[in-house]
Amino acid sequence: MPGIDKLPIEETLEDSPQTRSLLGVFEEDATAISNYMNQLYQAMRRIYDAQNELSAATHLTSKLLKEYEKQRFPLGGDDEVMSSTLQQFSKVIDELSSCHAVLSTQLADAMMFPITQFKERDLKEILTLKEVFQIASNDHDAAINRYSRLSKKRENDKVKYEVIEDVYTSRKKQHQTMMHYFCALNTLQYKKKIALLEPLLGYMQAQISFFKMGSENLNEQLEEFLTNIGTSVQNVRREMDSDVETMQQTIEDLEVASDPLYVPDPDPTKFPVNRNLTRKAGYLNARNKTGLVSSTWDRQFYFTQGGNLMSQARGDVAGGLAMDIDNCSVMAVDCEDRRYCFQITSFDGKKSSILQAESKKDHEEWICTINNISKQIYLSENPEEIAARVNQSALEAVTPSPSFQQRHESLRPAGQSRPPTARTSSSGSLGSESTNLAALSLDSLVAPDTPIQFDIISPVCEDQPGQAKASGQGNRRTNPFGESGGGTKSETEDSILHQLFIVRFLGSMEVKSDDNPDVVYETMRQILAARAIHNIFRMTESHLLVTCDCLKLIDPQTQVTRLTFPLPSVVLYATHQENKRLFGFVLRTSGGRSESNLSSVCYIFESNNEGEKICDSVGLAKQIALHAELDRRASEKQKEIERVKEKQQKELSKQKQIEKDLEEQSRLIAASSRPNQAGSEGQFVVLTSSQSEESDLGEEGKKRESEA
Repeated sequence: MPGIDKLPIEETLEDSPQTRSLLGVFEEDATAISNYMNQLYQAMRRIYDAQNELSAATHLTSKLLKEYEKQRFPLGGDDEVMSSTLQQFSKVIDELSSCHAVLSTQLADAMMFPITQFKERDLKEILTLKEVFQIASNDHDAAINRYSRLSKKRENDKVKYEVIEDVYTSRKKQHQTMMHYFCALNTLQYKKKIALLEPLLGYMQAQISFFKMGSENLNEQLEEFLTNIGTSVQNVRREMDSDVETMQQTIEDLEVASDPLYVPDPDPTKFPVNRNLTRKAGYLNARNKTGLVSSTWDRQFYFTQGGNLMSQARGDVAGGLAMDIDNCSVMAVDCEDRRYCFQITSFDGKKSSILQAESKKDHEEWICTINNISKQIYLSENPEEIAARVNQSALEAVTPSPSFQQRHESLRPAGQSRPPTARTSSSGSLGSESTNLAALSLDSLVAPDTPIQFDIISPVCEDQPGQAKASGQGNRRTNPFGESGGGTKSETEDSILHQLFIVRFLGSMEVKSDDNPDVVYETMRQILAARAIHNIFRMTESHLLVTCDCLKLIDPQTQVTRLTFPLPSVVLYATHQENKRLFGFVLRTSGGRSESNLSSVCYIFESNNEGEKICDSVGLAKQIALHAELDRRASEKQKEIERVKEKQQKELSKQKQIEKDLEEQSRLIAASSRPNQAGSEGQFVVLTSSQSEESDLGEEGKKRESEA
C-alpha cells in the first residue's frame, strides 16, 4: 500500500494557520469518505434487504466501484493500486450480478457488519470529536481574549489568577482534544481502506462459499487475488495499529512536555529569551485605529519571511505582507490598555504598527528578531551565529574588558598624581589610545552605575536643580511659548556671535573627570553601545544656537528653548575624529549626585558632518567671551582709576577753599582789631612788619587747630 498522509500531532499546541488549513483538508476528506461510504452502505443494504433485487443492487455496487477513480478525494485521490483493485472487484461483481440466492446470513455477518461498524462508530466518532474540538477552540479563543484585555492600570490579582487559570484549562483542553482529533483523522485514512475492502472481501467469500460446487466464474485466479487483498488488509491493519500506538505515545509525551507552555506567560528562568533569532512566528494582537481616540485589537498569526513581516488570519491558505522590516526601527512602547506592546516603524517613517505579544519572553524575542532582520543579518550564511556575535559585541562594548583596565593600571606610575591636561576643541579619536588615557582608568572617566538619559527635558517642565543653578535662573519656570516675561531684550540679542546648527540628541550621563578629552570619547562609546543594546533608534532633533553667552537647544517647530547651557560652565568639548557627525561637551554644574559639590555632565550629539564646525564655534565663542571679559575688567579698572583721581581732585579743591576762607577770616580779624587799640587811652601801638606777619600766622595756626 502507498504511504498514508497524516496530520502532524506535534504542531497541535502551536495551532498555526498552516495546521488549520491542513486540518480543513482532512475534514473535507472525511466528509467525502462519509458521503461515499453512505452510498456504498445503501447499496449493500439493498443487497441484504432486497433479495429479489440482488442483481440490480450488485450492478449498482459494481458501478460505484468503477466510479471510485472519478471521485475527488483531497487525500489519496491518485491511488492507482486502490483504483485498479476496485476496478477488478467491479468486474467480478458485475459478473455475479445475475447470480441467484439470497445470502442473508452470510451477507449480514461478512458484508454488512464491517461497513455498519465503520459508519456508526468511526464516522460518528469523527463528527463528535469535530464538535468537541470546535467548542474547545472557541473557549480557548475567548479565554485568550479575556487575558489580553487585562487592565494594566487596575490589576486585580484575583481576576488575573482566574483569567490565567481559565487560559490554562482551555488551552490544555484544546490541545488534548486536538491531538485526539488528529489521531482519529489519521486513523481514518487506514479505516477507510479497511471499510472499503473488508465488506467486499466478505461479500466475495460469501459468494464463493455459496457457489462453491459449481461456480464457473469463481476460479483459482480470483481466489489468489482475494488472498492478496486479504493480506494487504492485514498489513494495513498492523501498520495502523503500530502507527496508532506511536501516536498515542507521542500524545502522552507532548502532554507532559507541554504542560508548562499552557501558561500564557511562562517563567523566563525556565524558558530563556533567545536574542539571536532571525526568524520567528506566532500570534500577535495588532492595534487598528477606529477613530481619533478609539482603537481595536485583532489577533492574527505573524511570521517573518526574509526582510518582510507577514500576517495570516486563521483559515487563510497563505499569508500577506504586513510590513517591510528592512532597515526599520523597533522599540517597546507603553500602551494604556495593553501590556507587552512594541512598535515597528518603516525605514522611511511613513508606516508604523503597534503589536502586542502574549508574554514577556515573546515580547523581547520579537523585538530582537525584528532588530536582527532590520540589520539584514538574515542575508548572511550563518545568520544566528552573526546575530550572536553582534549581540556579544554590544554587551562587551558596555562592559570594559579586564585586560584593558589592567593595561592602564600597569601604565599608571605609582605615587604620582595625574598630570593636568589641556582642553581640546576638535582633536582626538574615539578608538585611539592617548597618553592621557594611559594614565587614567575607565572608572576615573565615567562613574559606575551612572544612568544614561536618552531624551531631553520637556520645555514645560521645571528646570532641574543643577541646570537651573548653572543657568543662573533658580527655580523659574521656562515659558513654554518662548515669550519673555517682561519687556527686556533677550540675553543673546547683544551677542556678537550667532551660529545655528541642526543636531540630534543621543544622550547624556554624569562623568567623574572634566579635564580630559577622553571623557567625551568614553561617553560616546557608552551611549552608542547602550542604544544598540536597548534598541533605541529615535533621536530628538533640535537647533543648537552658539552665542558668546550660552549654548541653546531650540525646538525647530515651536522655537521654544529646551535647554540653556551657560558658556562658562562648558569646560570641555571634543568631536570624533573618524566620525565627523559626533561631538560632545562637558557641562560643570552644581548639584547632581552630591548637592554640595560640583558635578560634570557630558552631553553627546549627532550633527550633519558639522562636529568640527560646532566645536570651532564653541571655541570661538569662548575666546570672544574671554576677550570681552578682559576688556570689561580693563574698562572697570580704568574707571576705578578715574574715580580715584576725581576724588583726589575734589579733596585738593576743598583744601584750597579752606585755606582761602582762613585767609579771609584773618584779614577780617586784623581789620577789626585796629580801631579798638587806637581808642584805648589815645595810645597807639606800632607793630613792625615782621611782628604783624607772626601774629597773622599765629592766628591762622590757632584757627586751623580749632577747626581740626
